[in-house]
Amino acid sequence: MASMRIGMPLNYSGGFKEIVGELLDYEHAGLEIVFVPEAYSFDAISQLGFIAARTERLQLAAGILQIYTRTPSLTAMTAAGMDYVSDGRFSLGIGASGPQVIEGFHGVRYDAPLGRTRELVEICRKVWRREKLVHNGRHYQIPLPEGEGTGLGKPLKLINQPVRERIPIFIAAIGPKNVAMTAEIAEGWEPFFFQPELAAEVWGPSLAEGKAKRDPALGELDVVAAAMLAIGDDVEPVLDWLRPMLALYIGGMGARSKNFYFNLACRYGYEPEATTIQNLYLDGRKDEAAAAVPIELIRSISLVGPIEHVKDRLAAYADAGVTTLNVTPMASTHLERVRLVEQLRTLL
Repeated sequence: MASMRIGMPLNYSGGFKEIVGELLDYEHAGLEIVFVPEAYSFDAISQLGFIAARTERLQLAAGILQIYTRTPSLTAMTAAGMDYVSDGRFSLGIGASGPQVIEGFHGVRYDAPLGRTRELVEICRKVWRREKLVHNGRHYQIPLPEGEGTGLGKPLKLINQPVRERIPIFIAAIGPKNVAMTAEIAEGWEPFFFQPELAAEVWGPSLAEGKAKRDPALGELDVVAAAMLAIGDDVEPVLDWLRPMLALYIGGMGARSKNFYFNLACRYGYEPEATTIQNLYLDGRKDEAAAAVPIELIRSISLVGPIEHVKDRLAAYADAGVTTLNVTPMASTHLERVRLVEQLRTLL
């Protein structure tokens, strides 16, 4: 467990500046990396730049940028810019998101997520190496081929010298093929509601398939697992805080015919419960959907309970190969939340 680092996701829907003002306290307590998401709120990069200016040692990660909302070249430029202003502390987290956000908010066709991700990673690394950018892929052609556009495009390379030519790339993935690709080409993997006891059963074959093709220069795969954190003999009620979020993802983050998180819940063995949650949520009965989320599922993806229970859970995460614990400390005051991170550090 000593090899696990402590991370924290930052809230994108409110109170961001206040949280950033508290980051130095968390850093002193043992926090090593922060993740800023980008759903359909403020963009993540503006906020990460703000954090970079307010911190000196914390690692910074986008968690995640959607692959459809920027061109691959702009994604590479953005990452290089963030790495520059943070003095080499940035990791590029990317993911496909889903059709609701990509087509509903951005008006971009949601297609070929795996193929686009693979090409985007290849293009980013070419840009960071300052190669003249030529890419003839299935999904991206750079420059545009003859007969498309004005015909005036020519290969260019990044003007600035990046701080690093290999910025770590994390990919959010839960489907079998996407996880295999991530294990093959990325520095890190961000699964969703990670249940350590079932990780090998659900993702083991995909991870093995990808790692068999992995370039040794990438190093070991950094596995980033999120977990709610509360330590004590009376913290069980904290688990209920996860109910609305899990109900949203399992029940409402997609249609009945296409919901990646619903599928994952089924793979975990909760198909009847997931079906109930989805039916209730899509019928507008969100509170009932939240109440239907199994407490066993919530408990299995959390670090909540007496200290001995949390120790056992940490051992389970370590056994499952987790290298970064992305925790959300749950307490009523800032000082108590900082103390939770300090406690976690002593247990690792």
